[in-house]
Amino acid sequence: MHSIKRFRRLPGYVRRYQRRYAWGVVLVILTTGFSVLVPWFLRDAVDGLRQEVTRASLLRYAGLILGSTAIAGAFSYLQRTTLIGASRLIEYDLRNDLFRHLQSLPASFYDRMRTGDLMARATNDLGSVRNVVGPGIMYFLSTAATLAATLAFMTRISPRLTVLALLPLPLLTLAVNRLGRIMRSRSERVQAQFAALSTRTQEDIAGIRVVKAYVHEEKEIAKFGALNEEYLSLNVSLARVRGLFYAAMSLLAGIAAAIVLYVGGRDVIAGRITLGGFVAFNGYLAMLTWPVIALGWIIGMIEQGSASMDRLNVLFDTAPEMRDGGRETARPIDGAIEFRGLTFSYGGRPALRDISLTVLPGTTLAVVGRTGSGKTTLVNLIARVYDPPPGTLFVDGVDVRSLPLASLRARIGFVPQDTFLFSDTLRENIAFAEPDAPEAEVMEAARQAHLLPDIEDLPRGIDTLVGERGITLSGGQKQRAAIARALLRNPAILILDDALSNVDTYTEAVILGHLRQACRGRTAIFISHRLSAVQHADQIVVLDDGLVVERGTHAELLELGGLYAQIHLRQQLAEELESVDG
Repeated sequence: MHSIKRFRRLPGYVRRYQRRYAWGVVLVILTTGFSVLVPWFLRDAVDGLRQEVTRASLLRYAGLILGSTAIAGAFSYLQRTTLIGASRLIEYDLRNDLFRHLQSLPASFYDRMRTGDLMARATNDLGSVRNVVGPGIMYFLSTAATLAATLAFMTRISPRLTVLALLPLPLLTLAVNRLGRIMRSRSERVQAQFAALSTRTQEDIAGIRVVKAYVHEEKEIAKFGALNEEYLSLNVSLARVRGLFYAAMSLLAGIAAAIVLYVGGRDVIAGRITLGGFVAFNGYLAMLTWPVIALGWIIGMIEQGSASMDRLNVLFDTAPEMRDGGRETARPIDGAIEFRGLTFSYGGRPALRDISLTVLPGTTLAVVGRTGSGKTTLVNLIARVYDPPPGTLFVDGVDVRSLPLASLRARIGFVPQDTFLFSDTLRENIAFAEPDAPEAEVMEAARQAHLLPDIEDLPRGIDTLVGERGITLSGGQKQRAAIARALLRNPAILILDDALSNVDTYTEAVILGHLRQACRGRTAIFISHRLSAVQHADQIVVLDDGLVVERGTHAELLELGGLYAQIHLRQQLAEELESVDG
């Protein structure tokens, strides 16, 4: 019953292709119908040949058997393509729905979920579920039809012999109940271990340069080997149970065959059934052997699919914490931002405390402070990467939680601290913000980000592949590509989260000059550890331990002599020391 509840989502997908499944049922019946005729024709042939053997009778019986087998084979082909094809379509829909759902989940979900685990669920677990709605359903229908048809013919030949052949059935039921539960439990452990193995693989490949830099290849190989050994052990453990299941099925089939051989042979001698009937009965009994063995395979498949569906349900049941604001219609954004007593926490100690701040449209705000003071959290809330508490953050006088997410984010150009580029050309990475942007606009965005000199040095210019996560580019080039991507959107609000940390001071000065021109008429928010990047801002706020401790212009904060002035003095001394060392 618990396994059935796990599959509660699948009936909706099956209903989409109910005509395919209905046609599949018909094909299963036709396949089985022509298959079970073969032993019956064999019965007639054996009994007929005992009376008279002629070339015509041999050809007639051979033709009937061959024709039935050929027709059954043709219907079997259609049955497989229909039902397996339907399962592939369901897998396609499930994968699309899962990906769409993952896209709707907030950043906080990905903070606690491992990438390798998600990949395992989107690949291996989906494949196991597909097996249930494809081969699982097909073999179940085929098994049920074969059982029904063969038992009907067997009963027609000898009801008494049929009852005796079914004596091992209670043992079969016991084996299904006992071993099925064990298979489900072990399947769940196998799937969980596969996720752990996938996570370790993904992390080591993504961090291969760190691994090599610290000469930890052998340590990582050992960790992977331990996980892989555990995965092997769990699979072998599951295989033992499956093997025991198949062996039990075969044993029960063998017991039934022995009973039929002994009792049926005596019936032939006594004249209660004909020799042809005895041959046909054994033929039907042989036909039952595969369904009995397949039953164990189907149950194993269902148990594994049940474990996988349970892991997928965890994802599907995760509701988006961030609801789209439905009270406001999409409208242009001017860029006025206001924080009203905002306090925000990730679940523990508040990252921001009682923030009250106003940013006028078209002005530039700089946010500075020590590491961990809450700067990134502040800008993430503006773009609703995380949801602020109700009534604490407003854009153009409207609570951001009331604004449609798509319209809000469409007017924000965001360069996060962790720059990400796709494994594509530099052009496609910049145009990701506006895929239909003309060539001239893409190149203008690259110019404003001071990326044109670097583009000229690339092997294929802007059409050069940048590799996974932009690995072929330097840190500064990746940051400038991300800035160009944000500028191409022509946003009302531009947010740069320490986006110039990997460029030299000369390049920083050039980019800032371009940005001052690009930011005219739009609200800009800069986060930077280098105060040289923010000194021209209209307003500078200093965060410390989640609190706004200072605010003002560059000159006002220097005159105040507080934390900002201390940071400025330290950076000046560091620059002087670097110039002396140089």
